[in-house]
Amino acid sequence: MNDFIEIHGIAGFGYHGLFDNERKNGQSFSVDVKIELEDKRASKSDSITDAVDYSQVVKIVYELITGEPVNLIEHLAQNIAVDLLDTFPIESVEVVVHKANAPVGVPVGDIAVRIKRKR
Repeated sequence: MNDFIEIHGIAGFGYHGLFDNERKNGQSFSVDVKIELEDKRASKSDSITDAVDYSQVVKIVYELITGEPVNLIEHLAQNIAVDLLDTFPIESVEVVVHKANAPVGVPVGDIAVRIKRKR
């Protein structure tokens, strides 16, 4: 397996976090995904029916960002990875969840959690 689909900056507004103000006010989240798959069939056929439809990947990720709140972005990343593995014929997925405005007491450019899950 050496084929990949990468999508960067899937953005949405969610209510994830441990603190009441995060759950009440929400904040912006951004997600990157890197999907490993066998893509020879799609690259030869030029048909969407043989490919992973990345518009559907984006939809799944966006719905999880904007959906049911979770305490930890680690858990959000896990939920995204599991849904993508369950939905598409892919070998593995790497998910990065960015939480730029995490309440950590000092200014930071970004806080991100990166996970990789395999079939």
